Formats: sequence, C-alpha cells, structure tokens
Amino acid sequence: MTLEFDAAALANRATSALRAYDPGHDLPALRLRFGEMLSELGSNENPLGPSKSALRAANRAIEEAWRYPDPLGASLKRKLSDELGVPFAGITLGNGSHELLMLMAQCFADEAHPVVHSQYGFAVFPIAAAAAGAPAVAVPALPADHPEAPYGHDLAAMAAAVTPATRLVYLANPNNPTGTWFTDAALEDFLERIPPQTLVVVDEAYHEYVDAEGLSTALHLLGRFPNLAVTRTFSKAYALAGLRIGYMLSHPSVAAVCERLRESFNVNGVALAAAEAALGDHEHRAHVRATNRRDRTWLAGELTARGLRVLPSQTNFLLVDLGDDATAFEAHLFERGVIVRPMIGYGLRHTLRISVGSRTELERLLENLP
Repeated sequence: MTLEFDAAALANRATSALRAYDPGHDLPALRLRFGEMLSELGSNENPLGPSKSALRAANRAIEEAWRYPDPLGASLKRKLSDELGVPFAGITLGNGSHELLMLMAQCFADEAHPVVHSQYGFAVFPIAAAAAGAPAVAVPALPADHPEAPYGHDLAAMAAAVTPATRLVYLANPNNPTGTWFTDAALEDFLERIPPQTLVVVDEAYHEYVDAEGLSTALHLLGRFPNLAVTRTFSKAYALAGLRIGYMLSHPSVAAVCERLRESFNVNGVALAAAEAALGDHEHRAHVRATNRRDRTWLAGELTARGLRVLPSQTNFLLVDLGDDATAFEAHLFERGVIVRPMIGYGLRHTLRISVGSRTELERLLENLP
C-alpha cells in the first residue's frame, strides 16, 4: 500500500508563497537538437567568453580542487579593494549576486519590516522578501510610453512607499528585464529622501556595459550614505556565469551582519581564482564593453527597422515590446533554434528579452523573425 505524501503541505509560510525559479527552456537538450545552429539569446551571457588570464587561473586552481577554498576570499577582496577604492571590511562575496540579494533580506527583513521594490525589478527581489517572511511592496513602474525609461523604476513613488518600518529597498541600475536606468543624480536625490534605518541595495549586475551620460555607479555615494549597498556579479561582462561568483560593497557594519549568516565556503576556489584574474584584465573588459555597445546599437537599429519597438538599454540585452501577446512570436523563433526569453513571469507577456549574442546568432535571429 502506497501512502499519500505531499511535502508541500509541510512547507513553512515563506516557502509556500514562493514559486520555483523558471530556468526557461532545457538548453542542454536544445544543444543536442539544433547543434551549431542553436542561437542562445535568452540568458544574457557574454558571447566573447572569459579572458584568457581568467581561464589560466581557473585551470591552475582546479588542480587543488581537493582543498577547501579560502572561506574569506581574502585575495579577491584585496584585489576588489584596490581596484574599486573600497574598504576591505565592506566587501561580501557570494554565489553570484543572487545569493547576496537573498542574504540581505534574510539578515535585515522580516514580517514586521517590509521590502520595497519596483514592479518590474529583478525577479529575485520579491523572492528574497518571501524567503525572509517579509511583506514585499511592489511599486508601480513608470508607464510604457515614458520617454526615457519605459517600465522603469519610479523613484519618486518608491521613496513615497517607504515607511518607518521599511527595512530594505531593492533597486537595479540598469534594470533586468527592462534594460532601463536612472542617473547618478536621481539616485542621490532618492537616497536623501530615505531614512537612515532603511537599507538601499543597488544591484549593478550590468555595470560594466554602461555608457549613458549621467550614469556611472552608486559606489561614489557609499561614503555619504552608510545605508547604501551595491551588488555586482562576474557572470555578465566577465563571462564567469558557470562559476557563480559575485560581490557586495557596503558599510563594514552591514558586511559584518551578513557574515553571521553567509554560508561557509559559499564561493569555490576556481571561481575565486578566475574572478581575481578577470578583474585585472582591463583590456579584455574594454573589448567586451566596446563590442557589446557596437552590437547592441546595431541590433536595436535592425529590429526597429523591421517595425519592432525596442526599449532603450544600458545592458547586454534588449527588451522588445510587441504590443500584443508574445507567445506565438517566441514559439516561431524557438522552432528555428533561436532562443529568446519571454517575460510572462514579470507580467510583461507582450515583451521578449533578447541577449546581445554573437553576430552570427544575431543575424540568425533577424533571418528567422516572423
């Protein structure tokens, strides 16, 4: 006799409110199906790959895979401190920036202290709040016809949504999945309106691709606002997505609290070595930035010329607004081995996110448009 058992009934309240992460299509299976004809344009990966120095460092580190990695990641932290001009004690390493965003909610938010984020902000923001058992306040985004940041963060509305009980605000600049951004001046004005007991986390996962006037980095404001934290990743411009490593820059007291809950050895030794080498390869980073800017501009022009609405972007992807359900459009491309990302999970079912892949992949996309 088989007993009926459903662990979902046993899950705690926070987990019961969550949905499992949707990874999209089964890419390993699609690689077997389409082979070299597959165009993977749904995950915002860097088609140029890691720098050669990062690969050499990773290969050397794998020979010591039998040893535990440095639990402090001290060598990488020193490199980050030198490169970015931030205090060593204010650096927290994570398994990608995803883990760090989750960690901040686990450390500072709870059922009595809400989390504020934008309606179309990064998907991890409401997940982090739910995992901490904290109410998530999704502030309506800017309108679709906004001249500078359609579907972007409405910073004025977000500041107004903060109450004395709010413990955490998540921002993404530039934002995934919209590609939109706000200026340094806008962020400074926002921070001046936020009470000091409310932590503001600015996710800069796409920072290395930024070239817009008036936009640089939130790091310039860390000294003035101790309640500010900045998260970044080595997954995008540094092309180390498969190694999973990111970092957070904050006031040392914020980092100290996070260390209480951070998992021991949360970053592996190969990732630590590769990230440190990648950080020092300025030439490769400049090449990635220039290539992305060139191809992003070219792709946006080609899609616009074909009658599609392309949102402005400061990332390595474009959000295309079809004005109608994008399901059939995405399915048409899928059957031809062109994988893009529908944004149904964000409530933007009329849009598709398209990564700036290799020129070959992008040309294949254009050839197969409906």
